Amino acid sequence: MPTEAKKALSIGALAREAGVSVETIRYYQRRGLMRAPEKPHGQIRQYDQQDVNRIRFIKSAQGLGFSLKEVSELLRLADGTHCAEASQIAEHKLQDVRQKLEDLAHMEAALDHLVSACRDPDKRVACPLIVALESGDI
Repeated sequence: MPTEAKKALSIGALAREAGVSVETIRYYQRRGLMRAPEKPHGQIRQYDQQDVNRIRFIKSAQGLGFSLKEVSELLRLADGTHCAEASQIAEHKLQDVRQKLEDLAHMEAALDHLVSACRDPDKRVACPLIVALESGDI
């Protein structure tokens, strides 16, 4: 299988290829998530497919709810020899997601009850939603 020629990309071309803005790339560089290639005198910085892949990695991890701090840790482990450590990070994220789902289910039930109470024509002395929010009885 022939090796893909190393394609040199400007920061704008990198942004288009990776589906992000130039400012996102610069932000990732400031956060230490991406390298900032040397800028030859009078020329532009050159990026390559590895940079595209790195941005896609970052965006995929963010899509799963990982913070940039967690993404940084995953990138540190990305050589493939730290699967147990990466799995541990993912297990913690899974626990967080499950807790958020529980919290959202509670919020849904409370709001469903309050919306139903607001629609009850027999209880028009005060708005049940406003009363519940004022009293903290949610």
